[in-house]
This record gives sequence, structure tokens and C-alpha cells, in this order.
Amino acid sequence: MPKKRTLPYVLLGLINDKQHLSGYQMVQEFKHEISDFWTASHSQIYPELQRMTDDGWITTVTPDTQPDANRNQTYYALTSTGHDVLLDWLREPLTQKDTDLFALKLFFIKTSDSPLLKPLLAQQLTLSQNRVTYLKSRKETVFQSQTDIDSHYGHFLTLSRGIERESNYVLWLQHLLETL
Repeated sequence: MPKKRTLPYVLLGLINDKQHLSGYQMVQEFKHEISDFWTASHSQIYPELQRMTDDGWITTVTPDTQPDANRNQTYYALTSTGHDVLLDWLREPLTQKDTDLFALKLFFIKTSDSPLLKPLLAQQLTLSQNRVTYLKSRKETVFQSQTDIDSHYGHFLTLSRGIERESNYVLWLQHLLETL
């Protein structure tokens, strides 16, 4: 089964955040904001915008609605369908296969009292706790003796770092949930 495309949801989130954006502005958002955790190229963005327009998720708006708009650029706005699609995606549960979506979804939550925030954090917490349990069991299985550690020391270090990183992630998520 092909992997679900993520780019249209990211573009919907960007447009939703700014109300109207040109393709060029979206490319800039990827370069300056989203590139810390997700990438997309110019050649991916423009065809996706056309598909989203064809699907009725976004519509083009004239530069007259943008006082500082470049009249040579096409600006996009969400349709009500596009808004519903974005909300459905944000509500869609995370799975172990798509935990990289957590940061993207989190990026599009605007306020600390958003009804989307706590469920998203709780989902990621459960996934991360499960990941820690799995990594610890792998460490116990693969490295039962000092000889096992000595003969695959790099693997041992990598696995130990993975456990530490994921355990810290669990602590961060727990702290966030406690403070909300």
C-alpha cells in the first residue's frame, strides 16, 4: 500500500496559518521554518498546489485581497473543504509508522488551549513509551554479556543513545501534558 502523501496537509496548514499564501511564500516557509523537521522542494510544491486546487481544497485568490501582494504571483486560500481536510488530518491518530508526523501536526497547533493539543501529545507519549520498552528489550536481548558488548560496541552505543533520546522525549511529553 502506498504511503499517504503528507505534503498537501503541510500546505493546508501553512495556508491556514497565514490565510493567503503564494507558492513562493510557501517555498520560503519550508526554507525558514519547516525545514528544521520536514523538507519539500519547489518542484514538489507547485504540482501539489495544482492537485489541491483540482480537488477543491484550496482556491486561488486575486492579489487585490493582499495589500502587499506581488500581482505576478498566484495566491491560495483554503476552501471549507480544505479546512475540514486539514482538521481531519490533525485529528488522525498517530501510529508507530508515522511518528515523524508528530512535529508537523504540532507545528500547526496555534494555542495551548487547542482541543487538538492534549490528544496529540498523549498519542506521541504512548508511542514513545512503547519505543523505550522495545529498545530496552532489544538491548537486553542483544547484549546479554560484556563479551556481546565488546564485540559490537558501536551497536551497543547506538542502542544506548536511542534509549536515552527516547526516554528524554517521554519526559518532555509528560512535562508538557502536566503543564497544560
